[in-house]
Amino acid sequence: MTSHITIGAAHWVYLAGVAIIVVTMILRANVVVPSIVATLLVTLAWSHSPVTAVGSVFNASFTAAKELFNIFLVIALMTALLNALKVLRSDIRMVEPFRAVMKNGHAAYFVLAAITYVISLFFWPTPAVPLVSAVLLPAAIAAGLPPLAGAMAIAIAGQGMALSSDYVIGVAPGISAKAAGAAVNVAMVADRALVLSLITGSIALLLAYISIRKSIVPPSNSLLDRWQAQSSNGDLARIEAEGTFDKAEIARGTSQEPLVSDAQVSKELSMIGRKRIGWSKFFAIATPLAFLCVIVLMMMSKLGYGHDLKGGEAAALVGGVAALLMVCAAFATDGLRKAMDTSADHVTEGFVFAFRAMGSVLPIAGFFFLGAGGDLAASILNVPSAQAPSLLFELIQSAQGWIPNNHFLVAFGVLVVGMITGIDGSGFAGLPLTGSLSGALAPGAGLDPATLAAVGQMGAVWTGGGTLIAWSSLIAVAGFARVPVFQIVNAVLVPVLVGLGVSTLCAVMLWS
Repeated sequence: MTSHITIGAAHWVYLAGVAIIVVTMILRANVVVPSIVATLLVTLAWSHSPVTAVGSVFNASFTAAKELFNIFLVIALMTALLNALKVLRSDIRMVEPFRAVMKNGHAAYFVLAAITYVISLFFWPTPAVPLVSAVLLPAAIAAGLPPLAGAMAIAIAGQGMALSSDYVIGVAPGISAKAAGAAVNVAMVADRALVLSLITGSIALLLAYISIRKSIVPPSNSLLDRWQAQSSNGDLARIEAEGTFDKAEIARGTSQEPLVSDAQVSKELSMIGRKRIGWSKFFAIATPLAFLCVIVLMMMSKLGYGHDLKGGEAAALVGGVAALLMVCAAFATDGLRKAMDTSADHVTEGFVFAFRAMGSVLPIAGFFFLGAGGDLAASILNVPSAQAPSLLFELIQSAQGWIPNNHFLVAFGVLVVGMITGIDGSGFAGLPLTGSLSGALAPGAGLDPATLAAVGQMGAVWTGGGTLIAWSSLIAVAGFARVPVFQIVNAVLVPVLVGLGVSTLCAVMLWS
């Protein structure tokens, strides 16, 4: 230990709390209770006040809620928009034209991956997987693509590549940056995570395609008949309750019947009534165009053109566009009077989904914010910022002599920690830990904390978000594709691990 840092009881209790949370994740148990207990004990060890310790349990979650509420709001509004589009069947119209592009299994593989990625980037994989699987997967199978290959494309592109960057909605980079420290810019974490996710995903998709390309067969409707005759696997009922998040919520819609033929698609689209068909087509075009404009504005801002989107302005723009489109879609569907009620219902449903999917992150993030020091720890402990301890940073500083001074070893160490935290099957529960660890390790290692935070984010989300862990939301993909979930895990394991290794090397070489 260095002479100028005193390691006290609070430091050891905090370190023990981190270890217990990691072990709990490995055991695939819920980490909310260990996070709450650890927050209580750390505060008690630091303040020696039972009143302050009990209050910190509330303050930790409240501080995390204040810091992350903009993320919850964006999720809620995007979900509200998608619910409004579903009423008009505009969500189906957005992807239905791509059925015609699937002339063979090779094209179908890349079309599935591309469409899943784009929709997941804006709406998360939760709604993207049911939509793509119901509308496009049957057409891909009829084109000669094996169900396993379709599941691999959807999982890698949606659960992996899109969710690991989470570039548009910004949940993952927001949590990573907040945990890494006040000096870490959310936009920088998001930008680097986007690059790393594209590197990882491109390599994984290519390697996966190489591994299955010989099993692609000529198009035939008999392939579809054979696939429909298979019973959906029983993995969902067996493992949906495991892990940190509610897998029944994440995997919702797995019992939805696929739209096998063009006639079934047409029948589904005709169910909205003749008067609404025009609005259905309009929003199927207007929605992707609106978000394309958002992406263009974001790109122009980063290149120094147009309005400079600072701080949370990019997330605010996404949320604002989603809210306006949702209101317009509700008016088009229900008319002026009834839309007042349905718009409110969509927003309520959006918040319910946001808190069911992400609510358990709050006490976990609160615990790691307690060790981050500065304003975050101060608000939890109810003390001035100058008096708040930086427990994790001081622990890292005290052990600096044992930490290898090698950029690659540190980066891969953070990646491995992220992958370990993803074992619980959530993906996002470990981001407070990888973010805090990145902020503490970066100064001594000579690396940018935003780079380490992005690397840790890759490890956590690619592992637990739905590619490498069977008890994650990957069960939704398996349910739709009617493929055993462990077969998907085995098929994507090597491609994803190779992609993560290459992207981590690139992160060090590009930004060290």
